[in-house]
Amino acid sequence: MTKRSAGGRRGLRRVAGAVLAGGMLVAGCGSTAADGPAVVRASGSASRVPVDPAQVAAVSAATNAFGLDLLHALAAAPDGAGRNVVLSPSGLATVLAMVLPGARGATAEELSKALHTDLTPQQYASAVGALDRSVPAGGRDTLRQADDLWTQQGLAVAPEYLDTLAAAFDTGVHPVDFAKDPQGSRKSINAAVEKATEGRIKDLFGERQITADTRLALTDALYLKAKWASGFKPANTSDRPFHRLDGSTPSVAAMSQTGAFRYAEGSGGIVGEPWQAVELPYADSTLAMDLIVPAQGGFAAFNKGLDQAQLDRILGGLGERTVDLTLPRFRFDTANDLVPVLRSLGVRAAFDGADFGGITKEPLALGTVVQKATVEVDEDGTVAAAGSGAGLAAAAAPAAPESVQLHIDRPFLFLIRDTDGGRPLFLGQVTDPSVQDRPSK
Repeated sequence: MTKRSAGGRRGLRRVAGAVLAGGMLVAGCGSTAADGPAVVRASGSASRVPVDPAQVAAVSAATNAFGLDLLHALAAAPDGAGRNVVLSPSGLATVLAMVLPGARGATAEELSKALHTDLTPQQYASAVGALDRSVPAGGRDTLRQADDLWTQQGLAVAPEYLDTLAAAFDTGVHPVDFAKDPQGSRKSINAAVEKATEGRIKDLFGERQITADTRLALTDALYLKAKWASGFKPANTSDRPFHRLDGSTPSVAAMSQTGAFRYAEGSGGIVGEPWQAVELPYADSTLAMDLIVPAQGGFAAFNKGLDQAQLDRILGGLGERTVDLTLPRFRFDTANDLVPVLRSLGVRAAFDGADFGGITKEPLALGTVVQKATVEVDEDGTVAAAGSGAGLAAAAAPAAPESVQLHIDRPFLFLIRDTDGGRPLFLGQVTDPSVQDRPSK
């Protein structure tokens, strides 16, 4: 498995393979143990070319917009509006950036539209890879990302496709035998993601999501552990009421401190609802968590109306203030089958009548797109992780002196991002912090 941290990348465990005329034949030992399959790699580092900073900036904004689309689509589900949600726009965009260079025709056009990009597939992949590498981690932060391609043994994969993935993501290729041992292959993939996320993301692919018809699987694993620049003192944590969407008010453990934070507020002009926002930086890095809190009773309308331009205006209006802040501790997991969500965003050809001729001559179609994510916020900082996967199967403002008050006692949105490059790592909503799902170990 290839691992990327914010400051660099580790090399692959082993390099093996044979390049044949007309494609790259992925050869392997046939093992499906977690550390068993050999890793084949095209020589991507040497072929990497500088990426236009304007393209990287465009992809950062596009990923934010894609993340909001995902959040809105999940909230629009019958049980979506009232549940806690955490997702990784960056993780899913990376997986789809690994798929896109192999797509052709309407398949590529629909994926590009959903991803909010007009770059070529190769440009998009290169820009996403550059964005993924751009976040520097400080000494107290851990930020790791791992991207992998799992292929059916003997599948002739186009060398140009492998070169693109290697150059953009330093992606390793793991040969497994989906056809003869789909469950063993699934366990190998899941074990790799679990290891990359420190055990926080288990069983990314379910039993029915990897089958004997699977030919390729692509995964992205993202893990973040970061301390607040200004931590909350546990002695100041106390039980406070939290106003749920249904009007009930459970008592939740809320952290408290007063200090200098970047803050903004508004009403009417952006999405027609009053709101407050505050940014909590992490220590020794450009990473931060932004909290956006609509007024009581306005969460649903605010969330539905929030788009990328409006989010940019909110974040652009943040300025230093003294803030009397309370924030509930929260911890929960989210698991999503994203095929219906992507279909609702206009991605249809990739599932029906797909053209992935840039990967292999064998007809393929997207069969599975999944993501699991977890977030835990307490007095010390944040631990968050996400696993994203796709399976391709044989087809059939200025500072003010006065203090302000923000007691977060109602549903709110959160965004973990790189404040320098704008890369959105995690995005979600908290509607009930009394639900404390512990990440499975």
